[in-house]
Amino acid sequence: MLIQSVSKQYAGQGVGLVNILLPIRGQGGTRSLPAVRAPVALRDTEVRQIMMRTDLAKGRILPAIVTICFTVLAFAFTAAPALAGPYSAIVVDADNGRVLHAQEADAPRYPASLTKMMTLYMAFDALKDGRLKMDQRLTVSKHAAAQPYGIALRAGQTITVRDAILAAITKSANNAAAVLGEAIGGSEKQFATMMTRRAHQLGMHNTVFQNASGLPNTKQKSTARDMATLGIALIKNHKNYYSYFSTAEFEWQGAAIRNHNHMLARYEGADGIKTGFIAASGFNLVASAKRDGRRIVAVVYGGTSVQARDNRMIQLLDIGFEKLENGEDRNAPLLMVDAPKRDQGIGLISNAEAAVPAPTAARARQIKKATQAAAPRDTATPTGEWAVQLGAFKQAASAEKVLDRARGKLPEAEPLVDAIDAGKMTLYRARLTGLTQTSARQACEQFKREKMTCSVISPDA
Repeated sequence: MLIQSVSKQYAGQGVGLVNILLPIRGQGGTRSLPAVRAPVALRDTEVRQIMMRTDLAKGRILPAIVTICFTVLAFAFTAAPALAGPYSAIVVDADNGRVLHAQEADAPRYPASLTKMMTLYMAFDALKDGRLKMDQRLTVSKHAAAQPYGIALRAGQTITVRDAILAAITKSANNAAAVLGEAIGGSEKQFATMMTRRAHQLGMHNTVFQNASGLPNTKQKSTARDMATLGIALIKNHKNYYSYFSTAEFEWQGAAIRNHNHMLARYEGADGIKTGFIAASGFNLVASAKRDGRRIVAVVYGGTSVQARDNRMIQLLDIGFEKLENGEDRNAPLLMVDAPKRDQGIGLISNAEAAVPAPTAARARQIKKATQAAAPRDTATPTGEWAVQLGAFKQAASAEKVLDRARGKLPEAEPLVDAIDAGKMTLYRARLTGLTQTSARQACEQFKREKMTCSVISPDA
């Protein structure tokens, strides 16, 4: 029995195909024909299924050879390690951060293509502050083109930011993720450093990224809790872009590419977000669903198959909504055990900011314009409405960080990051707008009790 070839068709998902040859003796002598085509885990060499193909029209397989071959095959299937990685799960009320169910939620796991959620978060950050535009064409490098499993891309070709985002979401294209990473970070390695710093800023303290795609790397680890944190951050911080995760399919070079996330069709209220798989992790999924105005984010690591993972996710979402209906979320523990460190003043620069070069004063107007496009009310305090200002910062990321913290306490307000020229530097004001005079004053009193800087802004200020 010989192994003829290994296909990279599923390399991005940790799976390959091998052709196994069986010796056949006919009238022309002994020869070998492809008899078995079986997908195997590239790193674990596990055969998942067998599709037999034999042609006996001009010959016959010797019984002894058949016995030997299938004995060897049976031994290989029995001895192969399980494809699934260790199991972890968490279910969170996305509105208040209450954990409704958790199992091994803080155990280190390989995120696989869940990594692309962070890549997309970084891309949405770049779109929000003007470093990227949706219709901007990105050049595919040799490194990006060489990434296994993706859409058809060759070195030197260009792809729009929008198509790269859609390819990463639907196809889970590793090459598209690398293109985005290089566009933002200069190189995929530098981008991975930026991803890790941004993740820690979001409160994902047990996460380390090594690449933009989630391809196997023993140092790339995360947890179910951290991935739930990231899922909620995508929903809340990038609500203008989150809808991309509900894309059922998109067209690339004349071919329709369907989304790998089956929850979109299988579960009522599901609207995202991302699947993942490598041999060492098993089948992973972060999913979000909204019913009766309540949203849940759930995470599963280590599924034994796509169907098993999806079935477990349905069970978890059902558990979550049942607990919400019964009011069991009120005393549930919070998702964030240790709140992320916050930048409370101009002189403090977070790790996330250190990863992103500060925009020049000349770019301030471009950033403000991009913010206006993403959120039409983010231009100034609307006429007749009051606002609160939570500080002015050297980096837009710092202003966003403070707003992220404050918005949970004042969900009716609209966030505003406003770039202003301040002499030799650009400052970014963090404001919550759309308030009444009374609600603005009450909000500031609450924020000040929590040691946050706050001032009330009148409509004519």
